[in-house]
Amino acid sequence: MASAGDPPAGPRDAADQNFDYMFKILIIGNSSVGKTSFLFRYADDSFTPAFVSTVGIDFKVKTVYRHDKRIKLQIWDTAGQERYRTITTAYYRGAMGFLLVYDIANQESFNAVQDWATQIKTYSWDNAQVILVGNKCDLEDERAVPAEDGRRLADDLGEFILFTGNRLVDSICEKMNESLEPSSSPGSNGKGPALGDAPPPQPSSCGC
Repeated sequence: MASAGDPPAGPRDAADQNFDYMFKILIIGNSSVGKTSFLFRYADDSFTPAFVSTVGIDFKVKTVYRHDKRIKLQIWDTAGQERYRTITTAYYRGAMGFLLVYDIANQESFNAVQDWATQIKTYSWDNAQVILVGNKCDLEDERAVPAEDGRRLADDLGEFILFTGNRLVDSICEKMNESLEPSSSPGSNGKGPALGDAPPPQPSSCGC
């Protein structure tokens, strides 16, 4: 389990350096909304309900292929408790994308989305892509947040969208392409993506 900085380079990770891009993605939201389960489902295609609350930060690595490019994802699972907030917000810098998760059976977690959105705007770079995820859809009989409310909130927040899976990776690729235009200057506010983990995109290198 990581507590600060970037993940340690284990044998498997160190050997897997053949990629076109590396994206840092954070999963955020209130405690117990299912962030860890979402991470395991997406990264490992596995699921078990026997999880305890995340302490600080944890992460997994997943490689995906999008538009003929091999993209390595560092997916960070963050603790939702207030006492870990100082630790988790330190990881926002350099994140290319966020999965903002709420529990469809928990109205409080949905009400907190605005606060999480404010944190993203405060601590991350301006062009970070965000996906709003209504999690625990298997609890439809216990639903407390109507699906229309989720869609309405996504619309109200403007740059937030209601999709899952590789749509976030596609959104990051699209934003990267836009950033290659001469008039664009991502990170001009000093909060730009820290892409030291991977070579900066070249104008002719991304077909996303």
